[in-house]
Amino acid sequence: MLELRNIRKTFGDCVANEDVSLTVNKATIHAIVGENGAGKSTAMKVVYGFYSADGGEIWLDGKPVNIRSPHDAIALGIGMVHQHFMLVDTMTVAENIILGAETGSAANLDLEKANSDIQALSDELRLGVDPRSVIEDLSVGQQQRVELLKALYRNADLLILDEPTAVLSPQEVVEFFAILRRMKEQGKTIVIITHKLDEVLAISDEVTVMRDGKTVGHVRTSETNAKELARMIVGRDVLLRVEKTDADPADAVLEVKGLKVRGNHGLAVDDVSFAVRAGEIVGIAGIEGNGQTELIEALAGLAVPVAGSIWFSGTDVTSLSARALKELGVAHIPEDRHKRGLLLGSDLSENSILGVHYRPPIATGVGMVNGAAVARHVKGIIRDFDVRPGDENQLARSLSGGNQQKLVIGREFGLKPKLLLVSQPTRGVDIGAIEFIHRKLIELRDAGSAVLLVSAELEEVTALADRLLVIREGRIVGEVDPKVASTEDIGLLMTGGN
Repeated sequence: MLELRNIRKTFGDCVANEDVSLTVNKATIHAIVGENGAGKSTAMKVVYGFYSADGGEIWLDGKPVNIRSPHDAIALGIGMVHQHFMLVDTMTVAENIILGAETGSAANLDLEKANSDIQALSDELRLGVDPRSVIEDLSVGQQQRVELLKALYRNADLLILDEPTAVLSPQEVVEFFAILRRMKEQGKTIVIITHKLDEVLAISDEVTVMRDGKTVGHVRTSETNAKELARMIVGRDVLLRVEKTDADPADAVLEVKGLKVRGNHGLAVDDVSFAVRAGEIVGIAGIEGNGQTELIEALAGLAVPVAGSIWFSGTDVTSLSARALKELGVAHIPEDRHKRGLLLGSDLSENSILGVHYRPPIATGVGMVNGAAVARHVKGIIRDFDVRPGDENQLARSLSGGNQQKLVIGREFGLKPKLLLVSQPTRGVDIGAIEFIHRKLIELRDAGSAVLLVSAELEEVTALADRLLVIREGRIVGEVDPKVASTEDIGLLMTGGN
């Protein structure tokens, strides 16, 4: 179906792809794995026409093709679903799907026919998407399905999915994989870019491994395992489990009492109370959209509670701003690095000092920025957190998602916080970096910090947490010991099952 022959792509002095070659067979699910910055997304964006290759050839159905834009790719039956959804929140499903491929004339848009066609397509694959629904009213998992429908509506036979499960709950992943298998049965060819080796082994037929912009391996999924894939990805053995000693907690750093926070559709956090002590990691497990976002934003000073109180080291901080909380020693790694964590149009240096730009040694006594101090600061983050490529003058938007995450994590860890609020710490991060970030979180805990961790990855939150709270519909519905509770038990609490 698809063949890349010696694809080369550079951005200035940075070589993103160097002689990348791979073959994807028709009606298969083909996984591409590799570290952040390995060139996976770049190679597929070349196939989709987002970028033009500097060298090499693309063959489709046994013929060389010249893809200069996404328009060319779509005309050839290629669709791509990006890691960050490209949907207009205030428009309906149908309006989003036909945007750029409208039926009828400009004066007489045939939206009813579009609704009918999209409904039929949704029913055929059992997607359960209503074309008349407004995007902002849909869950993340439903929005993912809309992106799939958008590509299928344009008659795509080859679908490229970039980190498609990064924002899905475990239940949504199971449903999503069932959809992909049905698509494969209908003759569709799927390329999936992912960091999650358990998902690679569960869904793919073949795997291509990339490292440092090159293809370094190609294997049949049935003939490999997670340990071998991790070694190929990183170039060394990787610890696939979290190693930590038992926590030795001290006094409570964070106390939440009867907290209520409004969301877009009413009360998102409803009478929540808990504490996090110094020297422990408290995890919050739950299907996304059950109040986790609003809870963390209230604790970080980004949202105002409508009731209840927040206490930090014995002081009521309910009404304090995000800056005031940061001054007290609260660090925040947000779930949405684009919305809350980075200035995408600014370079790595500027992003590295967000939140400390007014403090010495970054700021001088006369309100100026100390360039030498900034350079030392950003170079330290790049070095210690392996941000690639390590050019401090590069714009944040040019980094891969995983390297953007490492930049945010490095900046917040550098504050040496008393309390770390962390949401989805390893979303879109490769296997080697996940190991590194987990180790850093344990080190922070062992140094006496209090850590509140929210993760949609149930395996991650149970491995890292010393105590685990389960949230459903904005309420804490249980506390379990992650060392003894089963995934099934936690899942039942998350969903309200019996």
